[in-house]
Amino acid sequence: MKTTFLPSLTRSLALAALALAATACKDQLEEYNPSGSTAEAVFTTPEGFETAVNAAYTYNRALYGKEAGYALLEVGTDIWTNAANNGGTVVSGVSPQPALTTYQGLNADNIWVKAQLWQQCYAGINLVNQALKYVNTAGLLPARRPVLEAELRFMRAWYYYHLAESFGDVPLRLEPTEGVVTTATRAPVADVYNQIFQDVDFAVANLPVTTADYGRITKPAAEGFAAKVYLTRGQYQRAANLAKRVVSNYTAQGVRLVAPYSDLWDFAKQKNTEVLWAVNYSTNLAFNAGSNLGHTFFLMDYSTLPGMQRDVLNGFANVRYMPTRFLLDLFNEQNDARYAATFKQAWLSNNAATIPKWTAAEVAQNPTGLAGLTGQNKYALGDTAVLTTKRSIDNFQQQFTRRYRYRVYDLDDMYNTDGTPKDRFHYPSLKKFDDPTRATATVTESARDANLLRLGDIVLIAAEAQFRLNKLDSAALYINQIRTRAALPGRTAAMQITASQVTLDFILDERARELAGEQVRWFDLKRTGKLLDRVRLYNPDAKPNIQDFHMLRPIPQSDIDAVTNKGEFKQNPGY
Repeated sequence: MKTTFLPSLTRSLALAALALAATACKDQLEEYNPSGSTAEAVFTTPEGFETAVNAAYTYNRALYGKEAGYALLEVGTDIWTNAANNGGTVVSGVSPQPALTTYQGLNADNIWVKAQLWQQCYAGINLVNQALKYVNTAGLLPARRPVLEAELRFMRAWYYYHLAESFGDVPLRLEPTEGVVTTATRAPVADVYNQIFQDVDFAVANLPVTTADYGRITKPAAEGFAAKVYLTRGQYQRAANLAKRVVSNYTAQGVRLVAPYSDLWDFAKQKNTEVLWAVNYSTNLAFNAGSNLGHTFFLMDYSTLPGMQRDVLNGFANVRYMPTRFLLDLFNEQNDARYAATFKQAWLSNNAATIPKWTAAEVAQNPTGLAGLTGQNKYALGDTAVLTTKRSIDNFQQQFTRRYRYRVYDLDDMYNTDGTPKDRFHYPSLKKFDDPTRATATVTESARDANLLRLGDIVLIAAEAQFRLNKLDSAALYINQIRTRAALPGRTAAMQITASQVTLDFILDERARELAGEQVRWFDLKRTGKLLDRVRLYNPDAKPNIQDFHMLRPIPQSDIDAVTNKGEFKQNPGY
């Protein structure tokens, strides 16, 4: 079987290793950049080989914390839909953004599918293959060699997972591509996953449990990812065993759930006991090759409202994505602390403004609530200026709060009863990725890390594996670990579930409550076979457009056009 790469997938590995090493990780990972070296010279010295391994991590920066990555991995699902400014650069007459969020016009020319997913993953794989070619001739210390090989093989498995889940059958290449190649053959998904299993198993066996270099992969992270891929391919007992090890075996090394849940998103606490692996963006934004922009995309248009102006604390609003009504309805905020920790609901005035108070006649209609509130008033700094709420507010109360004190956007203002948005400018805004350390209000780039694997995710992977094994008591036990951590004070008992409540849909609902916005949702729905059903049920914007063939992304048309063996390298059905 031919397993060669297309021209757009080839790269000069010397240039990749040298140019990308500078942005591989923060300064925790020591980097070496011997300018002018050839690929062979880079990979055959210990310092150069370390540079290549560091560079292999960098391709995640094209997806995680980036607009294309959210469009590809998180939205276009049951829990997010288009906000007012969901546009993007138009390519071939279609914006890449709505094409991915609502499946309207998704085609093989989508620039984000091509440039940020397909090409970046294959560039990473090719760099890994080039490095592995020299792993035994790089002069590495005997104890260091298997660790570096494990990191490389983990990264190859990681990138192939993204490709196989997104595209199905894909070219499987285990040797470096050097020079121009014009043929390609798609390997069956089963073959790709067999290689993924081999690589992650090697990583699990050879990686250290801990690392002093934040951002490197470790054994617990490798086991967590291995649990996910084995679960994806229906090897439930293997997945259950791996996930259990991550949850139970590393508490002595400090791997544990963070409590309270809100601390996970405290910028000052982002390196914590729950994060297994992250893209560690630098506080020196010049080193990031494009920093984390996640804080901008889910934020509503607050700065045009009375009493408000754009500032650092409230963020730079790109108004790209808003929650579906279904996502908001999933939370019982009387019991579950995750709603308040996940969504910003109130905006405090940062821009003093004069507003009218109630008239004497209006006070007379409601003397208890409005007594003494006639005349003019100003928003004092720190006063509530805007409130968004998932509840319906009584019309009389809403009239006075909105018109005379602060703006209120309740559930009925934001959504129709069928879930279609009424107001795509104002809504509860995801705040997990806020960055209060940006230099100015106009700076969009953030030094916040982008989590790739965290323990809360793996606990729920363990629950899903137990459910698949029909061990509902065990599944409930894992889910209750997550729900206990999420409970408001005094509400732990109310948050517990029983085995009889465990279903696949409940697990997906719990994953939405726990992981909303964290770039796992599309793969969650794909893995469970629920993408089509749940988008059609809960995302009215995408419902008319999503088709069965959208379970896979389109192979980039430019790559199909470039091959000479077009009979062997065909497009996914429907595109």
